[in-house]
Amino acid sequence: MQSMHNNIRNIAIIAHVDHGKTTLVDALLKQSESFKTKTDAPQELIMDSNELERERGITIFSKNASIHYGTTKINLVDTPGHADFGGEVERIMRMVDGVLLLVDAKEGPMPQTKFVLQKAIQAGHPAIVVINKIDKPDARPAWALARTYDLFIELGADEKQIEFPVIYASATQGKASTKPDLVAMKNVKPLFDAIIHKIPPPEVFKDKPLQMLTVNLAYDNYKGKIGIGRLYSGALKKGMMVAHIDRHGKIEKVQLSSVMLFEGLTRVDVEEAHAGEIVAIAGIPSISIGETIADLEHPEQLPIIHIDEPTVKMTFGVNTSPFMGKEGKFTTSRNLRERLEHEIETDVALLITQSESLDKWIVAGRGELHLSILIEKMRREGYELEVSRPQVIIKEINGKKMEPMELVSIEVPEQFSGTVIEMLGKRLGVMRDMKVDRSIAYLDFAVPTRGIIGIRNTFLTSTKGLGVMNSIFTGYEPYKESDTNSMHGSLVASESGTSNSYGLLNAQGRGKLFISPGIPVYEGMVVGENAKANDIPVNICKAKELTNFRTKNFGIQEQLEVPHVMELEDALEYIGDDELVEVTPKTVRIRKAILSKNDRNNHASKK
Repeated sequence: MQSMHNNIRNIAIIAHVDHGKTTLVDALLKQSESFKTKTDAPQELIMDSNELERERGITIFSKNASIHYGTTKINLVDTPGHADFGGEVERIMRMVDGVLLLVDAKEGPMPQTKFVLQKAIQAGHPAIVVINKIDKPDARPAWALARTYDLFIELGADEKQIEFPVIYASATQGKASTKPDLVAMKNVKPLFDAIIHKIPPPEVFKDKPLQMLTVNLAYDNYKGKIGIGRLYSGALKKGMMVAHIDRHGKIEKVQLSSVMLFEGLTRVDVEEAHAGEIVAIAGIPSISIGETIADLEHPEQLPIIHIDEPTVKMTFGVNTSPFMGKEGKFTTSRNLRERLEHEIETDVALLITQSESLDKWIVAGRGELHLSILIEKMRREGYELEVSRPQVIIKEINGKKMEPMELVSIEVPEQFSGTVIEMLGKRLGVMRDMKVDRSIAYLDFAVPTRGIIGIRNTFLTSTKGLGVMNSIFTGYEPYKESDTNSMHGSLVASESGTSNSYGLLNAQGRGKLFISPGIPVYEGMVVGENAKANDIPVNICKAKELTNFRTKNFGIQEQLEVPHVMELEDALEYIGDDELVEVTPKTVRIRKAILSKNDRNNHASKK
């Protein structure tokens, strides 16, 4: 028999990057009846607990929280807004009964909004549309709402889904209303009321045996791997024996060491959890995404969650530079292997395989950002490693060579549209749509994934920092035999030592420098970009010889230009196939894979 759990609402918040999703969650948490912060002056962006998320202003890891409003418990899921973490978004749709769609009052619905909303519509979920940031001077809420209606129709929403309630909000001020009147707004109560009345309570099946679907994973130092998911039927008790059904249908008898529910931002141990709740369980070391926890006597498997395959791969290896071990705490192949094995316990969108070398691994993910976030996490934890240039994963389907494709959406001032069209045309991009509104051009391109690797810096430079680019994976198409790599040459250190002004001044005329004086360097380290497409050896450690004679230009000071210091993502976009990025807790260096110039020449002659 099917019934409703009327005092629970399970809802996901979805939005494009930087549309205020996490800020709105904060406002809901702070204005709920049960939430208490640990300090008198609570931090902003409470759910962005990860240091990287705070710095980048994006949500990377899916999180759960719960809010009590009146007699109703609202389970909130704050999901990633970037397509590289879309694997999490897709799974979350199986855990909730409705979505809160956040749209910027100026920008309207954006590419990642389209990607996630499509998943919600396909799941049949109703939506509440929140037009956020109406306090901005250039806000245009009526236009944003019209664009949202168009998007629902384009994605094939049914009549009920298109008749969505609309809430206008200023998340930073913690206010919302059913009308776009900022003065009349007082708090977020209208949004709470919309959630209670418009999002259906979870359906539970009273006559069915225990069934829970694991949708997400977490890790606890004391409890081990934790499975998080929706409890569809039955009840879970601490210490009970259950059937764990893996993705292949294999059934294993296991005992639950802990059952937890979400209260505020934390997981709280409970003796028992009932159908309709979002539950966290511990005690199953082999648990993974999309698997079923079922009744031991009547094990029935729920439909398996499909996990999208990786599209980009990189090689992670032990740091082999002359500076190995000087800046990091974890430097051995065992350290690296254990860290990568730990990562795949909670990130199922990652695929890690051993390469031919015992101290190198091929790490595949959903995009450049997905992999660079992993590298950044590792360096902050004290790991040293070297990584190769990102490469797309080519597949063979029905005997044909196929490559991943992206829908690239660009928003740019109209005067730069020709530059952007030319740039993406060189990278095999095909324009699908172009609109101009208020001197802003909106362009959509179908581009091979390999064509957008390393494009970010070029794009920002060409549009003077005014362009916005987003991309989502759309599928596989036949491989186009053409080179999309932008050729560049490097300035390569020919001697080991410490850089000085005289040596850098001599190298400066050859191209753009990456380092300043007083930096330790080694032979084979890339210290700049050559203005031409070939590598040039430079001795930036060379000091000026002193004599008793004044030169003709004595007293004339040559000026060193400010170097372009390469951050991790800049370095990953820059390197060529014969280069590596050396990553340590303190430094990001670019180097040749073969450090010695003679060895590089011998290697090239053998090809």
